[in-house]
Order: sequence, then structure tokens, then C-alpha cells
Amino acid sequence: MMILQQESPLSSDVIELLKAHHREMFDHSPRGSVHALDESQFNSPHMTFWSVRVNQQLAGCGALKTIDEKHGEIKAMRTAKGFERQGVATTLLENIITQAQIRGCTRVSLETGSMAFFAPARQLYLRRGFKPCPPFAGYFDDPNSICMTLTLD
Repeated sequence: MMILQQESPLSSDVIELLKAHHREMFDHSPRGSVHALDESQFNSPHMTFWSVRVNQQLAGCGALKTIDEKHGEIKAMRTAKGFERQGVATTLLENIITQAQIRGCTRVSLETGSMAFFAPARQLYLRRGFKPCPPFAGYFDDPNSICMTLTLD
């Protein structure tokens, strides 16, 4: 059974997953194109973080960063090894979108890599209705990055 919960402060297993996520981003993206946050950046008042657990084992995580009162950003979407293709990312994504709507956001955006490694993530976002968009909130044109946005009702 999947249990979605808000994490604050982050538990040790979430910190380890975020460290692995950060290392993997550097393995698949040039240094100047990595926008993954390290675990120290998730204690901001502008960031809300969730985890998904299955039988008390960490299955994934994701966060919503407030850019402004109408715009949220998805950060740190990550599925733990062994939990891929089991609905973890979809559960997190739907929760983040719902939370953005509850907070009054009219859009939610994200940045992801353009390389083949990131294709499954891009497909998840495209299936949910995200569309490519220009860089936002300090991102810049970069052939290694793709920005995407979803307009919320």
C-alpha cells in the first residue's frame, strides 16, 4: 500500500535518495545544466516536500516550490530503485498539482533534462498535459534542459 506524506524535516532515507538523485543528475548532464537541489535547500519556507512509502520503505519523493503566488515549480521528483513503473511518480505528480491548485496557483512548471536518460520523466509530464515553455524563474536557454508548464484551472 502506497502512503503519501509530507516530510519536514527530511528523514535520513529521503536525504540519501536526494543525494543519489543529485549525483545521477551530474552523471547525465553537463555541470552547468544541473538544476537539482541538494538536501540543504529543502528547508526553505517556499518549499513543501512529500515522500511515498510502500511498506514503510521509501519509494519516491517530490516537492513544490513557490515561485510566486500564482506559479509553482516541481522539484526533486524521484522514484527509488525498485519502485519504477509502479505509479509512484504519478502519485507524487498528482499530489503536487493538487497542492498547487489548493494554494491558488494558476500554473505549475518544471525543468528537466533533454537527454535520453530523462525521456521517461518527459513522457510522464507530457501525458499529464504539460507543454514545453520558455525558461522561467532564472532558468536560461540551454540545449540540455527542457522547461515545461501546465496551466491549472
